[in-house]
Order: sequence, then structure tokens, then C-alpha cells
Amino acid sequence: LMGTGQEFIEKTRFPYLGPSDQYLGRAQPPLERKDSGAGLPLPLPGEACPGAIDLTDAIARRRSVRTYATAKMPLATLSYLLWCSQGVQSVVGQDWTIRSVPSAGARHALETYVLANRVDGVEPGLYHYAALSNRLFRLQAPADVADRIRDACLDQPMITDAAAFFIWAADIYRMTWRYGERGYRYIFIDAGHACQNLYLAAEAVDCGVCAIGAFDDDALNALLGLDGEEIFVIYCAAAGMRAGEED
Repeated sequence: LMGTGQEFIEKTRFPYLGPSDQYLGRAQPPLERKDSGAGLPLPLPGEACPGAIDLTDAIARRRSVRTYATAKMPLATLSYLLWCSQGVQSVVGQDWTIRSVPSAGARHALETYVLANRVDGVEPGLYHYAALSNRLFRLQAPADVADRIRDACLDQPMITDAAAFFIWAADIYRMTWRYGERGYRYIFIDAGHACQNLYLAAEAVDCGVCAIGAFDDDALNALLGLDGEEIFVIYCAAAGMRAGEED
């Protein structure tokens, strides 16, 4: 019998794919989910004053860091990490964006959410990163949202120990509009690009990162107000000021 994973790979092979909505001439979805209110403008990425680090050194030094300093993360540092993992470099008409990470067909179907625990100038809480305007928008969430997100991530202590917890959600139609069911494969690849950039960028600003793929999908989607079908959590990562030993 074919397992679920094997069936996913099989049914997303090219012979099974029909014409995509793009091919059929249907309007493409928006480049980004919209927020209400003014939001919190973020500093330009360069204001983080990242240290000079050779790319080869950053790759060699990369580790999953699970212990963080209690110091607050500077807002400019958070802005830098957001830009490195999903930042918009240019917008081409209303069709696509060029960003700091690659994406299949430049679809960039990830939405970034941030649980801010200890970020200078940011009230603790849950935020959506609007990459097009480089702003944070606070989401309605219970006062104990950090503890609830930690519970949803199988009670891993990094979630609340970190200064900021990154959550990437797949706005899947932005990808499947062009690629049909095969787009489900590509969104996982895109999430890997984003997280690896976060790891490498952290080396330049004295931060540590730990990627997290173990979470209760339904619980985490519910906390973010996501329906779990059209948009759903796909990957997470804790980030904090570096302290202690790596493993």
C-alpha cells in the first residue's frame, strides 16, 4: 500500500497536472495579505550594523542555537532578519516581487508572523510582517499567546526563551495559481530557503537560530487566525541574542 507521503509525491508528478489557473487566464491573487491600521514602521535593514562576515565563515559557523541571552533584541536587528528572510527588493508591476530569497516562479507565497517576546520598542505579542511596506502589524491574540504558541510547538522552551519567534505560513493559492497541485511541493522548498537565510543572517548580528518543524498544525493555525487550508503554518524558527554553547 502507498503511504500518505508517497501518494503526495506521486499525485504531484507532472503527468497528473491539469492546466493551472494562470494558464486558464484567471486573475492572480494579491502579492501579500492585507492588514488594517498603520502598523509599526521598521528600520532599514542596514541600520542593524551587521558585522563583516565572510559567507563561507557564516556557513561553517551555522548551528541550531537553543539557548539565548535575556537581553532584548534591537528593533533594527529584527528588521534585518526579516529582510534577509523575506525582504522585498523590488516590485515588478502588480505581478511579482524580487526578494532576498528565491521562490518558484517568484510567487513568494509565504507570509511571516512574529511572536515578539523581547524586542526593543515592540510590545510583546503576535505580529504580521508586511514585507511590501516593511512594517509589523499587531494581531489580536490572547494575553498568554506566547505560552499557547509554546504549547502548540510541543512545549519546546526555545519559543518563549527566544527574543523573537518566526512563523512562516503558506498562502497556498499564490503558488498553486501558477503551478497547480505541484505548488504544494514548491512551498516547502521556499520555506527552506527563508529559514536558511535566517540562519546565515543571524551570524552577522550575533544571534542564534533554531528551526522548528514540530508543532500542532491545528492549534498553531488557530492562534494565528489561519484557516488551515488556504493559508497554513509550514515552518517556524526561534531567534535570540547569542549566549552559551551551541549544539
